[in-house]
Amino acid sequence: MNSDYIFVYGTLRRDTNSEMHRLLVRYAEFVSDATYRGKLYKIDYYPGAVPSDNPGDVVQGEVYLLHQADSVLPLLDQYEECGPEFPEPNEYSRRQQSVLLKDGRLVSAWVYIYNRSTEGLKPITQYLPVQP
Repeated sequence: MNSDYIFVYGTLRRDTNSEMHRLLVRYAEFVSDATYRGKLYKIDYYPGAVPSDNPGDVVQGEVYLLHQADSVLPLLDQYEECGPEFPEPNEYSRRQQSVLLKDGRLVSAWVYIYNRSTEGLKPITQYLPVQP
């Protein structure tokens, strides 16, 4: 499995037309719409995904192939505030996870997983982009 895939489900998606999405596409190419077995929560104006064992819990997103992973991942880590320079516990952690492409193939991709308690957070079924 290629470790240079990234699954995005929030403010990095195409339909946001955000500055960070534009950065992503400079270093990557869109592969496919995809799903991740997880639950999505409203954190602020942005979502957070957490893994789930329930096959009915599905996060919709997109997969990109990173051409310069060593260059773009540190920039995305900064954006997601996940790294040693941010106070623990980081809001997100970047982990390799299995995601299902639209054509039925399973790939291993980087996913930013919400890394704090979801207690009191509102579950959402589909993230609709809203700019802050």
